[in-house]
Amino acid sequence: MEVTDIGNKEEGKIWHRKPTPGKRPRPLTVVRTAQQAKTVRFLHVAFDTTGDSFLAGDHHGNIYVFDISRNRFRLVQKTGQACTSLAFSLRRTTEFLVALADYTIKCFDKDTKQLVSWMRGHEGAVSSISVHSSGRYAITTSSDTAQLWDLDTFQRKRKLNIRQSVGIQRVFFLPLSNTILSCFSDDSIFAWESDTLFCKYQLPVPDCGPRIFYKAFAVTRDGKSLAAGGRSNLMHLWCLDTKQLLRVIQMPTQVRTVRQLEFLPDSFDGGASQTLGVLSQDGVMRFIHIHTCKLLFHVGSHDESITTVAVSPNGRHIVAIMDNGSVNIYSVQSLTQELNKVTSKNVMNRVHTKSYHMS
Repeated sequence: MEVTDIGNKEEGKIWHRKPTPGKRPRPLTVVRTAQQAKTVRFLHVAFDTTGDSFLAGDHHGNIYVFDISRNRFRLVQKTGQACTSLAFSLRRTTEFLVALADYTIKCFDKDTKQLVSWMRGHEGAVSSISVHSSGRYAITTSSDTAQLWDLDTFQRKRKLNIRQSVGIQRVFFLPLSNTILSCFSDDSIFAWESDTLFCKYQLPVPDCGPRIFYKAFAVTRDGKSLAAGGRSNLMHLWCLDTKQLLRVIQMPTQVRTVRQLEFLPDSFDGGASQTLGVLSQDGVMRFIHIHTCKLLFHVGSHDESITTVAVSPNGRHIVAIMDNGSVNIYSVQSLTQELNKVTSKNVMNRVHTKSYHMS
């Protein structure tokens, strides 16, 4: 795999050899070495709404924009402290949000490099930022609260307090709606109206099969299907229209914990994504078809394990932060073409499914 060391550069090329127009870009590893050849670890990545550019924040608080389509990277901010989460899908497309180690959230402009606003209110590290599909609102989540912000005024609209006995795992907007999902460590999932925080419904906690202890969640672009996983090699696939558990998917035995879930968008699926990426404790992200339950392809390995992944909204690229602190950029087209080298016999029955109907 080609390697680009951005060092202390403030801008430059991503690929040294420009990808041929019309051809998929080659897989690439981005590293950053500072003085005395010490590696500065990247911590978080986030795509913009086009899927052609992504943010990457490192341990020193530097924020870079990588423009895949133009083959350029640029240093856009020096925050001076490590980031805990990023968001790059705001209504004003030059702006981005960065949650910092001091529990604050700042909004910067990538072009002017100016501070736009500074949001305070969390008493713990912000672990995730969810932006509404309009780009106007954001939900920031820490271990004790989830806070809803208006990104036009940068004022807090709502605050959802959490009982300490029930740890909050994730709070996020459903696509194309004003519904907020809140997911807790006791496997309970609630849906709220974002304007009033009125509880719209609760998904029934499955009373059959082993507990999963949800930690990871993903929703299809049409907002109709929810995948949930946790401390198990089992995953739940929910239909949010009917509030029913559609199926339980069992991953291969080497999967013991699901760390992250991401649906892979396809321009021809109408938002009902069929491919789900499952990042497990072994650092491998396995992409499966949620209906046939075939294992399609994977990224990462035991020697090159992944800690977190971002999937571009257009489904063309996957960006992974590796255990060694580097960033790997993959072309989905390159990964899926590898399927032609694998017979269906080799991938069948690697992932199993069971269908449960809630009473």
